[in-house]
Amino acid sequence: MREAQSEKQLSRIVLKGFKSIAECDVELSRVNILIGANGAGKSNFIGFFRMVQQILEGNLQGFVSLQGGANALLHFGRKTTEKLEFQLYFGNNFYFATLEPTQDHRLMFTSESFLWNLNSEREIGKGHFETMAFFTAFTDTETNVDQYGLPVMQMWQVYHFHDTSDSAYVKQPHGINDNVYLRPDARNLAAFLYLLRENYQKSYQQIVKTIRLVAPFFGNFCLRPSPKNLIELEWFERGQDVPLKAHSFSDGTLRFICLATVFLQPEELQPETILVDEPELGLHPYAIKILASLIKTVSKQVIVSTQSVELLNEFDVADVIVVDRLQGKSLLSRLDEEELEEWLEEYSLGELWKKNLLGGRPSR
Repeated sequence: MREAQSEKQLSRIVLKGFKSIAECDVELSRVNILIGANGAGKSNFIGFFRMVQQILEGNLQGFVSLQGGANALLHFGRKTTEKLEFQLYFGNNFYFATLEPTQDHRLMFTSESFLWNLNSEREIGKGHFETMAFFTAFTDTETNVDQYGLPVMQMWQVYHFHDTSDSAYVKQPHGINDNVYLRPDARNLAAFLYLLRENYQKSYQQIVKTIRLVAPFFGNFCLRPSPKNLIELEWFERGQDVPLKAHSFSDGTLRFICLATVFLQPEELQPETILVDEPELGLHPYAIKILASLIKTVSKQVIVSTQSVELLNEFDVADVIVVDRLQGKSLLSRLDEEELEEWLEEYSLGELWKKNLLGGRPSR
């Protein structure tokens, strides 16, 4: 049985014509674990949320350009897919948009609207290239855009901590004042941790203690702004007083530090929906177990894509969304709890996935 969730959290998504997703209609709960083979479309589903963020920042055309134009976003291009359409439900309210390609390779809104309480649809407009959601005035307060989750969607955050190379932003000095929120690639991790240490001591100590569970050698962070108001990630090994640079962390340890910060940051700073693409990369099985506990404990909505059997084992059937790919189309579906009930008496979810009884495995 899926958990109850806040009205600020996404309850259902209908998406048509986006990359490998020709069409999907998926109900979402508080915890959503996407499983599937390489290339099935998990990252495309997560990537759609990045596009919505860019839409609400008034940067749809910039996003389209960086992706390679409208053809790169439409399912098999404009010759196959005439439009991209999505509906985002927050309980009985939703935000709806249809985007069509232009001759100059942009995407244009041919429809954008809100629906209030499932019975009062209000069209924002059509023929515009950037959202008009925040510039549309309605005569009645009941249809104020704040009712439709737009500020909440603006706060969605898609985290991606795969780059831990020597040139990774997370290892570079950055401004001490870059701390309003943890950036998607954690490039401002030191500044954000400094903010937590100074103003949210409880959350900061939770992060430090959780890191020690996975990396017992870790003592604490050394967070010291420079005279030029720059800061970089440094730390102390337990029992030592000489600070070490972030380059001294293993890739897995650094990624876990980023993940622990995401899920243990103060609740008032957390986005209402947290999205993470393959967080298990480089993590020890015990670290994955700790990560799962963080995901389950956080009160916000979480959408995670994974290929980790160990991570899947920590969750329930109701949490799982299976992503398969058939004839070039990504298919997203929920598992049938009743159908798997007898199997789960003898096997874990991960074992059933390995036995190809859940789907989400490479097709032949």
